[in-house]
Amino acid sequence: MCELSHIKVEILLIVNSESERFYRSIILHFKDLGLDPRLLKKLTHLGFERATEIQRTAVPVAIMGKDVLASSKTGSGKTLAFLLPAMQRMYRGKPFTRRDQRVLILTPTRELAKQVFAQLRTLNAGTPYDGALIVGGENFNDQVKEFRKDPMFVVATPGRFADHLEHRSTSLDGLEMLILDEADRMLDLGFAPQLRRIHELANHRRRQTLMFSATMDNEDVIEMASEMLNAPKRLSIGSSNEEHTDITQRFYLCDHLDHKQALLDKVLETEDYNQVIIFTATRADTDRLTAELNERKLKAVALSGNLNQNQRNSIMSQFERVCHKILVTTDVASRGLDIEGVSHVINFDMPKHAEEYVHRVGRTGRAGNKGDAISLVGPKDWKSFKSVEAYLQQSISFSVFEGLAGKFKGLKPAPKKKFIKKKPTDQKASAAKKSTAPKAKKKVDKRFYDNVAVGENVFKPKKKRNVDVSKDDA
Repeated sequence: MCELSHIKVEILLIVNSESERFYRSIILHFKDLGLDPRLLKKLTHLGFERATEIQRTAVPVAIMGKDVLASSKTGSGKTLAFLLPAMQRMYRGKPFTRRDQRVLILTPTRELAKQVFAQLRTLNAGTPYDGALIVGGENFNDQVKEFRKDPMFVVATPGRFADHLEHRSTSLDGLEMLILDEADRMLDLGFAPQLRRIHELANHRRRQTLMFSATMDNEDVIEMASEMLNAPKRLSIGSSNEEHTDITQRFYLCDHLDHKQALLDKVLETEDYNQVIIFTATRADTDRLTAELNERKLKAVALSGNLNQNQRNSIMSQFERVCHKILVTTDVASRGLDIEGVSHVINFDMPKHAEEYVHRVGRTGRAGNKGDAISLVGPKDWKSFKSVEAYLQQSISFSVFEGLAGKFKGLKPAPKKKFIKKKPTDQKASAAKKSTAPKAKKKVDKRFYDNVAVGENVFKPKKKRNVDVSKDDA
């Protein structure tokens, strides 16, 4: 059998579609993807050898300069799938201008931007292709100074980067590659105007655009892709609702908040965990749960959107260094966190959107490790739970802890209202009917007047007229 490294790599697509033919690639190693030798040396030094499915599918297409619209499940290695083509462009291509960033990577949250930037720094270390991290919550003037250094890469959140465009801190005249990571989440957060503004300012023929989304079924994503991408190659690796074989999922029914708390305590007492992420619905819940866990000396820390960037960076750094065993957070940490030590994810409250459940659960079972996902479902969570069940296309059964079985067994679906159609009436006919209808006789007033029965004709005595008789008349 000939070596795969001598085979010319062409467009590789893995998409479930009846209308087109797609072929499954057998390429397994980065050396077979047509990457620059300097980049391969860097990957070998970092310990990367085997490419994931999204990497061996998207990288060859992006290296050819094609626009890409890709979707893959969480934890599939898509960050490297767009960073490798970007680094390849640095090695092989000349810049359009001497100034301005060559590659712009947009992410929906600060945490995800930080994760992407950290992985970028491992790839561009020792090269002249420096980068800048531009997110909200940081000092604006310090970021202006970063732009003056003319970084080749910029990893940013859409809102803050759009602010810098308004203040003319940077321009997009020389942008070669625009990468949208978690595009569906950016649209959910209301960043569509900022994305369109960025697209308009960098809308030239030579720009390449890579868009990654958790799903391709989102109408907003499809509409945005039609505006920003030029004849993109669609790549779908697995699906966001596909069952993750490395993650064990369990669901427990709860009667009320105290019952939830008892189940959480039971999990933390009986489970053999390394690190745990607990997801809640509100910021107040994160603070309350963290305080209760710390009273039991379980080393918990809270993360929510009301913290400034320095506080959030400090918390995540401490959690990554295992200074804390438990992270209690809202959906601000449901995407982008890549921490291998997380063995358990607990949904204290079910997410509002079914897609967020997949991203929450994806914080565990990473890099080939096994993980456990535990969800507590109360009456208020039932609607969200049914949405998750429909999204996963699975019939979910519930587990029970001995001695903690609840009375709540789920809510019955509300009966459908029967709507009776009224017969249409002709307005003209009804108006004519009213005009020809005989007038109703007025009821005769047969009441008594001054206690005297007067019959049908009511008699009212006339008032006497006062006559002024003058003296002359007399």
